[in-house]
Amino acid sequence: MTIKKIVSFLPSATELIYELETQELLYGVTHDCKYPKEAQDKPQVVNSIIDSEKLSSNEINTQTCQLLNEGKEIFVLNEETLKEANPDLIITQKTCEVCAVFTNQVEKAIHVLPKKPIVYSMDPHNLKEILISIIEIGELLEKSKKAEKIRIGLEKRILHVKKNLFKEKPRVLAIEWIEPFFTAGHWIPEMIEFAGGINLISKKGEHSRKIDIQEISKSDPEIIILMPCGFNSKRTITEYSSILKDNPDWSNLRAVKNKKIFAVDANSFFSKPSIRTITGLEILAKIIQPEFFVNVSIPNGSCYYVMEFTEV
Repeated sequence: MTIKKIVSFLPSATELIYELETQELLYGVTHDCKYPKEAQDKPQVVNSIIDSEKLSSNEINTQTCQLLNEGKEIFVLNEETLKEANPDLIITQKTCEVCAVFTNQVEKAIHVLPKKPIVYSMDPHNLKEILISIIEIGELLEKSKKAEKIRIGLEKRILHVKKNLFKEKPRVLAIEWIEPFFTAGHWIPEMIEFAGGINLISKKGEHSRKIDIQEISKSDPEIIILMPCGFNSKRTITEYSSILKDNPDWSNLRAVKNKKIFAVDANSFFSKPSIRTITGLEILAKIIQPEFFVNVSIPNGSCYYVMEFTEV
């Protein structure tokens, strides 16, 4: 079946569709599909109930938990826009139900459509699986050669980071949410190891989970990287200043005392299983093993020393 119309329920898929130069097939996106900028002009078939731009970390967590506990929707399907798109292909994911459209939203979409589309679900938990999804989507869109070229380019960048023989590996903790604390799971632990660090608390391929300051203190990180899901680096620094800056337990951590606290643009480079995750790997390399990666360039605004508010 030739794909002529696509609806993307996943920002990382939207990014890839543009990278494959098949954006003319894209007839619907979500509220969170903001990259590239042109994607924001596409019709939105999904919107969020939670206005994360106006809420604090704790307020977002509280509202999300309340909706889930009450069995209510976090996302709203725009049925009329979806019907107008009438896609041959819907791309969604299984990795994170809080950040992605729930399975029942996909089922609802299929139910209201006059013809039943192909549904491709991305479920990557490491960098290799992210690269595999590029190939699989490329095949679906009859762009196999382009997809393979993208994969090879990303693979080279991964190898450039992980090939180094690091003599000393600092203990690194990546935090995916600040209030309450959550570990950074899925592909992040692997990325930390590739970049020359010893990953703490979380495990490769596993979901993120709630932790407390006692567990953080016990793990004794030398470097802490703050990457709240969906936040950019400046938003993270704002959260840090209001929640953690004057917390005595936090201030007693070795990483804090040594000013080894970093805020990264999680929304662009860490939270999603996208091709820009490889840029995230390079950002981690600059943080963890800076002497090895002096000549590696990272995007402006992608990473800050939190306590000095200066860019890495």
